[in-house]
Amino acid sequence: MVQSQNDYAVTYTSTQICAVKGSTVDIGCSFKHPSRVNVLKRVWFTKGNNYNPEDLKTDPAYAGRVSYSSHWKSCTLTIRDLRESDSAVYKFRFETDWKDFTGLPGVTLTVTALRVHVDTSYSNWATLTCQSSCRLNYRPSYIWYKNGHKISRRNQYRYSANLNPSDSYSCAVTGHEDFSSPSVCVRDDSCNRVNYSNRRICAVKGSSVDISCTYNSYESPIQSKSWFRSGRGSEDLTEDSQYAGRVEVTETERGRSTLRIRDLTESDSAEYHFKFKTQSFEWKSSLPGTTLTVTDAPMLPSVSVSPSGEIVEGGSVTYSSVANPTANYTWYKEDEDSEKASGHNFTITDFRPEHRKSVIILNIIRLTLVVLMLIALFVLGLWMRKKTHVALETGPNESVNVIKVNTRADYENVSASQGVTADDTEEQEELQ
Repeated sequence: MVQSQNDYAVTYTSTQICAVKGSTVDIGCSFKHPSRVNVLKRVWFTKGNNYNPEDLKTDPAYAGRVSYSSHWKSCTLTIRDLRESDSAVYKFRFETDWKDFTGLPGVTLTVTALRVHVDTSYSNWATLTCQSSCRLNYRPSYIWYKNGHKISRRNQYRYSANLNPSDSYSCAVTGHEDFSSPSVCVRDDSCNRVNYSNRRICAVKGSSVDISCTYNSYESPIQSKSWFRSGRGSEDLTEDSQYAGRVEVTETERGRSTLRIRDLTESDSAEYHFKFKTQSFEWKSSLPGTTLTVTDAPMLPSVSVSPSGEIVEGGSVTYSSVANPTANYTWYKEDEDSEKASGHNFTITDFRPEHRKSVIILNIIRLTLVVLMLIALFVLGLWMRKKTHVALETGPNESVNVIKVNTRADYENVSASQGVTADDTEEQEELQ
């Protein structure tokens, strides 16, 4: 799709993209303009209008999840950890010292979760279909799971299964097994299954967290049930010395188990699973559980200048910035929107008189910090979104620059089904 006007143009690789929740998508884009003009600013947006867009990089909902291509005349947008709320029309706009241009109509992105549809038209067996709400843009291969265990040599989007009321099935896209569909029964609703409330949780060290799942056993009674973590066998966490006095398991309703871990440490970062056992069956799934990541509390970026003394003309000066969580940095010159560099460091190798100013201010702008606040009794994932401005006065011989920081860490509890983007395929069915 190309939109052009008087030597200004934006070209989108595709105007319709379907991607699976939890995956990463590239929205291909290139642009052109007359050689005599300079590009001052490049923006992707879904909100605002064509003349006053809201840059995705400053939107807290996309904090740490978006990046723009830095290649010459490439404007490809990358969005990571896709959410269904990311479904929107995306447009690219660039501003020059001569005129501004927006590529219309833009690219429609639809984010979908996987699910298993069960067709029981036949008396002895069921046809299972791994579905999405839109047609994926290429022909992926699939992985099927029965009662939480991978079924070998089954890579089609359809699978035929016996109508055994105790069995549950789940599907995933090959290469993205961490984002499988919820497990479903092939008959009735009494099969063996475990489904986790969140696939990923990020929490701050010293806080508390709740990890929950729903479960069902076809056979009664359940003789034992417990939580365990990856890399430690299947040891019950309530009996693990590392968690002594810090864990408890509760059931506020039948079929829902919650593991609460208090006073979190970084060593608690792991994938957590739930299992149960009856007289003749044990659910000990190879499906992904809930991945917990424990981090230090966020730290605002700090900026240092080297060398710290007077800078000699013709010499070099380096600006460095660090933050926790890890951040993406873009450096600007004061009063200019065009990017000068990206990364933790920005170096001027040939310091010239025009870099000198009597008063130097280094602004850290458009900083979005996403913080998970955990309450001791009931854990709620909350976004704390900030736009922070920090002024730093330096010596009279240092240059004026602006650094833009977008945090990379994602402090939101998400339940995601990962996949990939692809071209239309006859095999992929839409939800009815």
